[in-house]
Amino acid sequence: MKWLLVGLMVAATVASDLLQSHQMKRAGAQSVGAGGLWSILRLIAKRRFLILAVACMAVSFFSFMALVEIAPLSFAVPASASSLVVETVLARFVLGEQISKRRAAGTVMVLIGVVLAGE
Repeated sequence: MKWLLVGLMVAATVASDLLQSHQMKRAGAQSVGAGGLWSILRLIAKRRFLILAVACMAVSFFSFMALVEIAPLSFAVPASASSLVVETVLARFVLGEQISKRRAAGTVMVLIGVVLAGE
């Protein structure tokens, strides 16, 4: 059950971050004037990927909460870091971002840490 929750949490986190990045790159630079909060809310409501990203964040949050109920925090937090590894790989191949050797090495270190913490 704990690995199912980890998988759900990681998938939801990755989906949320990719959707946010895609939407923001698509929208370009935005500025909010004197309208403040209502302008921001109207802007968000028009962007379907952003709404879906928020829903994915909620799934990730509740999956993490359920995971913490059944597994130690010392397992749950490092396991959640595996989303960083998946996001880095997908940023390269889905979003076409350049990943430096230094960032790739850091990502591999995170992966090693997740594997060691999962033991």
